[in-house]
Amino acid sequence: MRDRSMAGGGARGSRAGGAKRGAASSSASSAAAASACVYYATTALLVALCVSGAYFLTSTSSAAAAADGDAATVTAYRHTTRSSFAYEVTRERAAPAPPRGVEARDTPAAAKAVGAEEEPRPDDLSAVAEVAALDDPHARPHEERVLDEAAGVEEEHRVSAAGLEDVKGEDGGHVAAGDDEAASARGGEEEEEKEREAAVLEESSREQREQEQEPQLEMPHERARAAFAAVEEKNLDGGIEEESNAGQRQREEEQSALEEQQAAAGNQLRREAQEDPQADGGDEGTEEEQRGREQPQGEEETRSSSVSGSSGDADGVDGDKPAVSESEHTRGADGNASQDDGLSVEDSLVAEDRAEEQKAWATQADESHRETDRREEGGENDGNGAENGGGEEHEWRVCNVKAGADYIPCLDNEKAIKKLRPENFRRYEHRERHCPDEGPTCLVALPSGYRRPIEWPKSRDRVWYSNVPHTKLVEVKGHQNWVKVSGQYLTFPGGGTQFIHGALHYIDFLQQSVRAIAWGKHTRVVLDVGCGVASFGGYLFERDVVTMSFAPKDEHEAQVQMALERGIPAISAVMGSKRLPFPRKSFDLVHCARCRVPWHADGGALLLELNRVLRPGGFFVWSATPVYQKLTEDVEIWKAMTSLTKSLCWELTSIKKDRLNGVGVAFYRKPTTNECYEARKRQQPPMCADDDDANAAWYIRLNSCVHRVPTGPWERGARWPAEWPRRVRTPPYWLNGSQAGVYGKTAPEDFTVDHDHWRRVVDGSYLNGLGIDWSRVRNVMDMRAAYGGFAAALREKKIWVMNVVNVDAPDTLPVIFERGLLGIYHDWCESFSTYPRTYDLLHADHLFSKIKERCAVLPVVVEVDRIVRPGGSIIVRDEASAVGEVEKLLRSLHWDVRLTFSKNDEGVMYAEKSDWRPELLEEPLL
Repeated sequence: MRDRSMAGGGARGSRAGGAKRGAASSSASSAAAASACVYYATTALLVALCVSGAYFLTSTSSAAAAADGDAATVTAYRHTTRSSFAYEVTRERAAPAPPRGVEARDTPAAAKAVGAEEEPRPDDLSAVAEVAALDDPHARPHEERVLDEAAGVEEEHRVSAAGLEDVKGEDGGHVAAGDDEAASARGGEEEEEKEREAAVLEESSREQREQEQEPQLEMPHERARAAFAAVEEKNLDGGIEEESNAGQRQREEEQSALEEQQAAAGNQLRREAQEDPQADGGDEGTEEEQRGREQPQGEEETRSSSVSGSSGDADGVDGDKPAVSESEHTRGADGNASQDDGLSVEDSLVAEDRAEEQKAWATQADESHRETDRREEGGENDGNGAENGGGEEHEWRVCNVKAGADYIPCLDNEKAIKKLRPENFRRYEHRERHCPDEGPTCLVALPSGYRRPIEWPKSRDRVWYSNVPHTKLVEVKGHQNWVKVSGQYLTFPGGGTQFIHGALHYIDFLQQSVRAIAWGKHTRVVLDVGCGVASFGGYLFERDVVTMSFAPKDEHEAQVQMALERGIPAISAVMGSKRLPFPRKSFDLVHCARCRVPWHADGGALLLELNRVLRPGGFFVWSATPVYQKLTEDVEIWKAMTSLTKSLCWELTSIKKDRLNGVGVAFYRKPTTNECYEARKRQQPPMCADDDDANAAWYIRLNSCVHRVPTGPWERGARWPAEWPRRVRTPPYWLNGSQAGVYGKTAPEDFTVDHDHWRRVVDGSYLNGLGIDWSRVRNVMDMRAAYGGFAAALREKKIWVMNVVNVDAPDTLPVIFERGLLGIYHDWCESFSTYPRTYDLLHADHLFSKIKERCAVLPVVVEVDRIVRPGGSIIVRDEASAVGEVEKLLRSLHWDVRLTFSKNDEGVMYAEKSDWRPELLEEPLL
C-alpha cells in the first residue's frame, strides 16, 4: 500500500511536467515483469516435469515388483539325454507376498499357496518321477522360499520408498537459477536410475535362488494335506534328521540378518550368494556336508552315534542295559544338532566310560572285525577297495569261465579253491565264499533258448527247462517227487525226501504234532537247511510263512537255482567253517529234512550255530532217519544227537511219525532261561565268553560254545514277537526311547516314520507310476534296507523281498527279522551268493553313492546285470551324480532306461534289462 500511495502522489505532482518520463518508466516496468514471469514459469515447468517423471518411474517399478511377486517360479530338470538336462521354467499365479511384519508362524499357509502345482498326468513319466521324488531326503522346506520372497518384495519396496522421498525433497526446494535446477533434477534421475537397476538385479538374483530352492512336489494322495505337513515331516530315505525347533529359530534369525545385509550391500551379497549357496538359507552346502546328509547307513553316521551295551549285542539293538551318551542325542545321523532326550549326567558318564567300539547302531563290519581281532584270526575280507572307474567307457565281453551261464564269482573261484588244503575240504570250506580280489567286469551268458519266467503261482509247479537245463536231480531224486522233466518244462510235484507225498500234508502234520508251532501266527520266519528244490518253503507261503532256504552249490546240481526260478526264497550257502550271514536270535523255527549235515561232528559246532540263530523258545524240527530207523549208523547218530541236545538244554518236546510218508520227526525247543546251563554238571560245550559277539556273522569262523539266553525284560529275544501280521507294523519292544535310531530320532519313532515313508512312496509311485507289470514280479531285493519298510509296504503283493543290510551300514537286520521279514548281511563290493538271472526287481536306495567310497561302481553294476532276469528291472534312488553314472553304464549294457529324473541333487531312475549279450569273449585266465 505504501508503494502504491507514493507512486500515485508522484504522478499527480509531476503530471504536467513529467509525462514523457512516466511513459518511459512504465514501459520498462512492463518488460521486467514479463521477463520475471517467463523465468519463473520455465523453472516451475522443469520442476514439475522432473517430479512427474520420477514419480512415474517409481510407480512403474513398484507395479513391476508387485507383478513379479504374484508369480511363483517352478523349476524342473528332466533328464532327456544321457548327459544333459532340459531346463524348464513355468510361472503360475500364487498368493501375494506377505506384508512386512508377518510372523514366521504364518508362513506355512503362504508356502502352501506358493507351492501349488498342477497335478501330474498318469501318462507323464516326468510328472510321475516328481511324485516319486517327493519323499526324497533332500527336499527343501516351503518356509524358506516364502521367507525369501517376502524379504525380496520388502527390500524392493524399501528402495522404491526411499527414491520417492528423494523426489519429494527435490519438489519442495527452490533453485536460484533455471540451469542449476535442471542439472539437479537430472542428477536425481541418474541416482534414482542406479537404485532401480540395483533393485532389479537383486530381484533377479532372488528369483534365481528361489528356482534353486524349489521344494519337492507332493504325492497325488497327499495333495489335500496342508503344505505345513510337508514342511514338518522330513523324509528319511537319505537319512536327514528332522530339524529341531531351536534349529528352525536359528535359521530364521540368520535369514533376518541376511535380509538386513542384503539391503545394505546388494551387489556384494549377490557375489557372496554365488560363492556360498548356504548363505542363502539353502541346504546344498559343501560337498562334505552333502555327504553327511546321506542316508545314515554308512561309516560316518555310525561313528557319530556311540552307545554302550552288552558285548554280546554290540549293535545296540538288543537294548541290553542301554546307556546312551549325551553326544548321541545332541548330534543326529547327519551330525547336526538335535533335541536332547533327557539323559541324566550319570548316564552320560557311564556311556563315556564304556569301550569306544560300542555304538548305537554298530555295523556288521565293526562287529565282525572286532570278533575276528578278538580271536586273533587275522583273516578278513572287507571288499576290494578298487578305484572307482564306473564312469569310463567299457568294452563288454562274455565271461570265459567253466561255470558258464551259472557263474557265481564268489563260489566258482577255482584259483582260490585250488589253494585250499585237504583239511579245508573236510569242513566244506571249498563250498564257502572265496571272492576274487577284484570284482568281475564280464557278463554272464544266457543259456540257449532262455525264455521269460513263468508267473507265480504257476511257477511253483513248473518252469521252463531251457532256463535251468539240468537233469541230474531228475535222475537222482525223481522217485522222491522232487523234480521231473515234462516236455519243455521242469515240473515239481511238491515232494521231498521226507515228504514224497507232498509238502502240504507234511506241513500240516508238523503243526498237528506240536500245536505251539501255529504256522503264520506264532511261527512266521523259518530257516530250511539243505532245502533241495525248496518245496517245503514254497508251500509254506500258503500258511503265511516265509522261509529262508539254502543249500550248497555242489553235486546236487542247481537245486537253489531251481528254487529261485520257481519264485521261492533261497541262497547258495553251506554250513561249513563260518557263521551263517544272519544275526543271533533271528528265526522262529529251523527245519532239516535229511539235510545231510553232520550235526554231532566237531563238538557239535554246526548245531551250536543253529542255536545262535534260533530264537529262544523256537523249535528245531529234525526229520531224518536216525529219528525212526534202527540201522547201526542211525543209532549211533541218534545217541550223539541226544547227548548234544541235552548239553544245549534243548527240550525234546515230541517225536511223531508221519504214517503217510513213513518218516519220523523229532521236535526240539530252545530254552528261554539260563537255569539249565548253570545246572549242568559237565560244562560241555562251554558257555561263550562275555566278549563273544553273537551278532558278528560276516566271515566269522564257528566257535564251539553256547551263547546265553537274554533274561532282561527289555532284551531282544526275552519275549516272543507279536503275532503276524501285527508284528510287521509294530516297533519291537526292545527299541527303547533312550536309543537313537539310524535317522537320529528315537528308535521307535524312527521305525514308525520309516514304515509310513515307504508306504507313501510305494503306494504313490512304485505300484502305479513306473509302469511295472507287478504280475511278472516275484523275486525282489532291497539292496540297501534299513528297517525293512520297503518290504513291509509290498506285503500285500504276491512277492517276497530279500532285505540286504550292508556290512558297513547300521546293523538293523535284527529289526527286519523281528518284523517277520527275510534279510541277509552282504558287502556289495563282492558278489552276492545267488545264481544268475534270479531276481525280477532290485531296489537300490542311496547304495551307489556309498559304494563309491569303498570300491568301484562298475563291478557292482555288472553284478546287478548278473542277478537280474532279462525283462527284470531296477529302481535307483540316489544322488544325481550317482544316478547318472549308473544310467550311463546300464545304457551301455543295452538296458532300457524307462525313466530318470533329477531335482535338488537327488535322482530317481527306473530301467529294464534286455536280452542283449556281447559277441566278444573274455580272455581266459592264466
